[in-house]
Amino acid sequence: MDYNLQKNQNAEQTYHSIRNSIVSAQHRLSTAVNSAMVTTYWEIGEQIFKACGENDRAEYGKKLLEYLSEQLTAEFGKGFDKSNLRKMRQFYCTFPIRDTLCPELSWSHYRVLMRINDEQARRFYMEECAKAAWSVRQLERQINTMYYQRILASQDKIAVANEIQITEPKPEYEKIVKDPYVMEFLQIQPDTHVYEGDLEQALIDHLQQFPFGTWKRIFICSTPEKIYIGWTGLFY
Repeated sequence: MDYNLQKNQNAEQTYHSIRNSIVSAQHRLSTAVNSAMVTTYWEIGEQIFKACGENDRAEYGKKLLEYLSEQLTAEFGKGFDKSNLRKMRQFYCTFPIRDTLCPELSWSHYRVLMRINDEQARRFYMEECAKAAWSVRQLERQINTMYYQRILASQDKIAVANEIQITEPKPEYEKIVKDPYVMEFLQIQPDTHVYEGDLEQALIDHLQQFPFGTWKRIFICSTPEKIYIGWTGLFY
């Protein structure tokens, strides 16, 4: 074999191996952060619901949300304005049993799912989304094209299920720091350069504030070259 050709093939193989490692690490990072976000926002929603009762737009509920929004926004940023706090309360009301949540889904997925009024359809989309690993855009497209109704009526369910990969192909990976909700959660300003140190510190600051049952299983350690994130007993 030509020496230069062999070198080129070796370089190409090395590149793809490294690239796969990076993509895999980004996926695990995204899963860890999104899982923590979902758990935290569900618990915030639960506390708001219990504090203001059935109607958060009654006089006491409105004043409570205004107070919480003012205090939390001052400390943690705009991700905790009144609108988002209402979303968190709605999240808890829509999914009152935390154990029924799918850890594979992000906060962005759940914001889309909360638009569905029919409980059976919402549960269907949630389970299908987790099983098929739909992106947020794929989930939106499936809802907008009435996938639930089409799959029930279709005799060729496999063909209907597979068409999303043609009409709305899923990106190989979605960059976690491009998600505005993740940026808000980690208190990273948009439209700025995000350096490894910034992301590492943001993760450390926020993951350690999560409920004990969540963050006690997460650890972060770093070297000058990389950040390791994982669950107790495992390095990623």
